[in-house]
Amino acid sequence: MTGADVRDLDPGDGRFSTPSVARVPVRRPTTSRQIAAAPALELPQSQLAADWPEVAEHLREGVVVCGPDGTVRHVSPVAKRLLPDVVVGGTLAAVNHLTSLDSHVRHYGRRLRVRRVALSAGRSCLYVEDVSDSEQRADELAAERAKSAFLAVVGDKLGNPLHPDRAAAAVVRLAVPTLAEVAVLVLAPRSGRARWWRACRAEDETPTVDRGVLAATELPPAITDSLRGVQPHTVDWLVEQAIDAGWLPGVAAHEVAARLVPLPGRDAPAGVLLVARGAGGRYGEDEFDLVRTFAARAGAALTTALLYREQAEVADTLQASLLPVEPAPAPGVQWGTAYRPAQAGLRIGGDFYGSHRLPDGGSVFFLGDVSGKGVEAAVFTGQLRQCLHALHRVEQHPARLLRLLNDALLETTLAHGQGRFATMVLGVVRPHRDGGLGLTLAGGGHLPPLVLRSSGEVEQLPLNGMLVGVVPDPRIGQVSTRLAPGETCLLYSDGVTEARGGRRGEELLGADRLIQALNGCHRMPAPALAERIEQVTCDWLGQRDHDDIAVLALRASGVGGRPQRHLHAVPTLTGPDPQETTAR
Repeated sequence: MTGADVRDLDPGDGRFSTPSVARVPVRRPTTSRQIAAAPALELPQSQLAADWPEVAEHLREGVVVCGPDGTVRHVSPVAKRLLPDVVVGGTLAAVNHLTSLDSHVRHYGRRLRVRRVALSAGRSCLYVEDVSDSEQRADELAAERAKSAFLAVVGDKLGNPLHPDRAAAAVVRLAVPTLAEVAVLVLAPRSGRARWWRACRAEDETPTVDRGVLAATELPPAITDSLRGVQPHTVDWLVEQAIDAGWLPGVAAHEVAARLVPLPGRDAPAGVLLVARGAGGRYGEDEFDLVRTFAARAGAALTTALLYREQAEVADTLQASLLPVEPAPAPGVQWGTAYRPAQAGLRIGGDFYGSHRLPDGGSVFFLGDVSGKGVEAAVFTGQLRQCLHALHRVEQHPARLLRLLNDALLETTLAHGQGRFATMVLGVVRPHRDGGLGLTLAGGGHLPPLVLRSSGEVEQLPLNGMLVGVVPDPRIGQVSTRLAPGETCLLYSDGVTEARGGRRGEELLGADRLIQALNGCHRMPAPALAERIEQVTCDWLGQRDHDDIAVLALRASGVGGRPQRHLHAVPTLTGPDPQETTAR
């Protein structure tokens, strides 16, 4: 190897191969032909500059190179499209929001993300990327998530109230401020009057809610049309009508944007929702779609609440008609009653009692028990009471009246295929001049009555008979007795004697324990005596399940006795309204 060879390997110009590339000895051409034939190992700087635009064109980001003095030296084709104000030889002052190192800017309707990177010798480079589409998709996703979250809250809040007033107040409260600054809900008129609720945005972000009532004829025409399913087309008129109705006080029509949407009901809209906000926030189609979706859920909640109210009103009316009726006042008679149904929440059951006045001054009284318990039993007792109410006008003899009732019940039960029956004690009481009472009682398979004599003795009347409503011609027992002034006759259902309790919870109270509980009670007024029997029975039960319990006591009060009063033992619901207690 010669010295020339060594010099060829290391020319001494400072160019060294990198460790990752194997060095290949290259002989320098020595002739012009060899020089012409030798391949070009390095591209000139001008060729690299010519290739740069083509390479930069395919970059996702635009590139702007600035010199130390801030002069723009190079702008890639992508950057020219995104920043048309930036030119070579100029500065970045034309786009004043490109001064920070990293920023998101809006330029000519596009969203740009800009990164500034420092280079050597005081130069800098700006990378500019168009993120309009990605950020729009992110915004749409965030908006959709916000709508879903809002509707989830709506579903949760409107799923609880089963009272129309609470549901309506919840609707307008939820609409503010997400959908409106002012929300007004108008329910469909009922009995010629329409109730409305309004929620207004407050400074503390907690909307204030008020309410009112308008006559159906005073409703704005747009509201009336919407309740008929007609969507108003002129929004300006809607705002003016809302202002005239007093729902948008202190604003001018041109300052408010409002929309109206009906709330779906069963056959017709359950109501109408008016949403309004400042004129700068007019409702776009997407926003109004959200209002419609909200209105659909609000309409479902209101429809459910209204339906529940109607059913509750019907149930309350029927329940009141099925409850035992207190005996009618009668001369010389002091009544006492106690009633505790097996299902306390229903307040009705299969035991019943009552009385009817007779033209001669006497009274027909009765206490009975039907088969079963709960609503079906209560309906059957209602039929019994209606039959007695009609039959006592044509027959006052206890045994014959009980047979007529048996025939009527047989006809009813056979027609409906119910197969129900009842036990009953039915009697007629007439006052005597000395203040005593004459009693004639007929028995239809019921427990025999007890009489508390003035001496303190408890007498069990020998009354028997067959069930009522089972066979066409039942055997009916009958007995007569007299109550001296201060003496009491006690009727009771098997819920008393068959109450299970005691040490093991399996012993029946029985007739003997009942008679023992009556010892020393002969001077008690009839209401107090009935309440005592109910209390003794409940103490024996000790919170256990039981059958229906009914007690009827009649006491000979004497001539000019004290006015009677009743101590009701029917458990009543205390606290909030029964409808509100159920929506929770």
